[in-house]
Amino acid sequence: MIMKRKELFEFEDFSWFPSSIRTGMTNLILVLHKMMGTTEVISSLIIDLQKKVHFNAIIDLGSGSGGPMPEVINYINEKEKEAKLNLLLTDLHPNPKLVKKTNTNDNEFVNYHNESINAANLLEAPKGLKTMIASFHHMNPEIAKNILQSALKSNQPILIYELAKNNVPFIIWVLLLPISLSILIIMSLLMTPFSKNLTVTQLLFTYLVPIIPLAYAWDGQASLMRTYTFEDIELLLIDLKTTNYNWEINDAFKENGKKLGYYVKGYPLDK
Repeated sequence: MIMKRKELFEFEDFSWFPSSIRTGMTNLILVLHKMMGTTEVISSLIIDLQKKVHFNAIIDLGSGSGGPMPEVINYINEKEKEAKLNLLLTDLHPNPKLVKKTNTNDNEFVNYHNESINAANLLEAPKGLKTMIASFHHMNPEIAKNILQSALKSNQPILIYELAKNNVPFIIWVLLLPISLSILIIMSLLMTPFSKNLTVTQLLFTYLVPIIPLAYAWDGQASLMRTYTFEDIELLLIDLKTTNYNWEINDAFKENGKKLGYYVKGYPLDK
């Protein structure tokens, strides 16, 4: 199975990586999502999927610190006044402090599952739409295929959304790396003041000891090469196509018609 995707490393994937630094990077990613307008894009994809298959709950896989999905669910529930959706955040290694904080807030539609959920074994996950937002590229091809296969076997809908697109030749990526890293470092310095729940730790490791900008810049560029292309996704799905389950792979669009990332939808045709 030859793919364009490259199996590079990202700092946030390592268990030894300090959680305080990881949180600072996640805060920057959330700022980026807000700047790009992904809430409206993801919401539109979910609303469209609701027209094809019924679900009243969303189970977000690999949620980490929550990502953009809490804002997405709020946006949908404000727009769709009648049928409210519930969001269940999940992770392979849920953070107990974050679980408690999420489950004691005043948003009745958002909760965090306190037990481990393996995205590659969705038969054991609660029923509902499964989402993976800007996280599918972290999975190697074997795990990625298992996730897609698990969605098919469970006969439940799945939505995978990636903000980045792997459309740059690897050699060009390497040659431009010094420039692209510099741009992302500068961006992180400018974006930090707009981070939600900004802490002294994030400020310290951004402006005095710039570990967060450096790690954020590398992970951002590495994720570009780790993202699956349309052709890569087709290779993963090569023996997962059936007559009672449909797969869609396409560009995602903003309301103004501009492209913003891409999506993979899988959903049963008998529901």
